[in-house]
Amino acid sequence: MEPTASEIRIDITPLIRVYQDGRIERLLGTQTVPPGLDPKTNVESKDVVYCQETGQCVRIYVPGTVVTSTQKLPLLVYFHGGRFCIETAFSPTYHNYLNALVSESKIVAVSVDYRRAPEHAIPAAYDDSWTALKWVASHYDGNGPEQWLNRYADFENVYLSGDSAGANIAHHIAIKTSKEKLDFMNLVGMILSHPYFWGKEPVGDEVKNPAVRAKFEGVWRLASPTTSGSDDPLINPIDDQSFGRFLGCKRVLICVAENDILKYRGWYYCEKLKNSGWDGEVEVMEAEGEDHVFHLRNSCCSNAVAKLKKVAEFMNQGKA
Repeated sequence: MEPTASEIRIDITPLIRVYQDGRIERLLGTQTVPPGLDPKTNVESKDVVYCQETGQCVRIYVPGTVVTSTQKLPLLVYFHGGRFCIETAFSPTYHNYLNALVSESKIVAVSVDYRRAPEHAIPAAYDDSWTALKWVASHYDGNGPEQWLNRYADFENVYLSGDSAGANIAHHIAIKTSKEKLDFMNLVGMILSHPYFWGKEPVGDEVKNPAVRAKFEGVWRLASPTTSGSDDPLINPIDDQSFGRFLGCKRVLICVAENDILKYRGWYYCEKLKNSGWDGEVEVMEAEGEDHVFHLRNSCCSNAVAKLKKVAEFMNQGKA
């Protein structure tokens, strides 16, 4: 018998289901909120198309104080998480986080929306993110299409960041900036929050969780059906012999959580980066008693507040 439309082909609860007829049901990250002035933080945001071909947008954030200041502000380019399959730059989770981070840090932030798997398999997310960064960089001389970036962004003081899959994207985009130079944009640092990296050989206590390992590998294969597996350099760049050699910045902050299985990859990233010949500075902040992306789910807890302040401090360290 032919399978019915209601039969599930791939079930990765609580993230996503794919049905036999091709229908995709996202179980998380489906809500969106509009941009605008946030009364709580006095941060203003707007959506701007960065790629006419695909219609993909960025959401740009500026602090309320920017209109009275002539000083250029550090620029953060942020990539949302969601295992490449769920969430958007317009979800309340990321909108609230970026409002809070921009208010705390007094920066300009560009939150990138990219095409998601499985409709748009890897490398679509990376390609879109690179296109977005090039669009952002086109404003370096004050003559780009978006006035907020022309007026307020300091292209000598640029940071990349993301959480989970977004942190994975940030790493690969940082590598690409060193191989394909973007004129007049100086990438100072990178903040990786609970980075989504994996590998065939377990790291740390990953070996104690075979069922979790299988689920991670299943999600990756859903996002990247042509992958070579868990040692694909896109999901496991850390074991690449050239790791760190082409990292396009000199400062890295890695944020991990004690109860998150991905924390071992975060610490491993730090260790390998220190021993790779890379001549920058890397540090790890671990949140005790917390799990994966806790700061997005419970932004008011003490560990989330501490993380927000640490990230803000990291980006403002070199600011006059």
